[in-house]
Amino acid sequence: MHRLNDFLQWFSSTIQPFAERLGWPGLVLVAFFDSSFVSLPEVTDLLIVWSVLHQPSHWVYYGAAATVGSMAGCYALYALARKGGEAFLRKRFKAQHIDRGLALFRRYGLLVVVIPSILPPPAPFKIFVLLAGVAGVQPLTFLLAVAIGRGFRYGGEAWLAYKYGPEATVFIKDNLPVICAWAGGIIAVAGLLWILWQRRRPAA
Repeated sequence: MHRLNDFLQWFSSTIQPFAERLGWPGLVLVAFFDSSFVSLPEVTDLLIVWSVLHQPSHWVYYGAAATVGSMAGCYALYALARKGGEAFLRKRFKAQHIDRGLALFRRYGLLVVVIPSILPPPAPFKIFVLLAGVAGVQPLTFLLAVAIGRGFRYGGEAWLAYKYGPEATVFIKDNLPVICAWAGGIIAVAGLLWILWQRRRPAA
């Protein structure tokens, strides 16, 4: 455990400054690691704001770079779970969590990926990425769900930094959980209405 914490501390202190110097490719790198094998809570969010403050006119590119990096990282986890199957997941998580997650997938579909992808830490996300692989979600469909959620979150942060400048840093830090929760709630309601409408169509 101490070795893991030391590694995470080293990663944050070494990779983050390196990513800052790289510009948008650095954002892709950090977002990839954060969404795959190494958790870097809020590092991607803060790096987006920092990058946009230095180059405001490039806010679209920075939001897109973080989204693409996160999609790649999520796909790495998804592909691992898809190849390893349910047995792979049951070795790493409690059975009730897996069964509950698979039940959510059967009932609500890709909303189970879209909504957690918007929410900031400590909301769980990676377990739903792994469950998507186990549940047999099609790759393009899965990537579309991640693109919607992460694009909303990272693109929104980049726009706030462009619109409000340095004040966006404090605003995002203080209000990101609330904003993301509201956004996730709105998408959840819209998605549930869509599901209900789809289910009523055959009956009609």
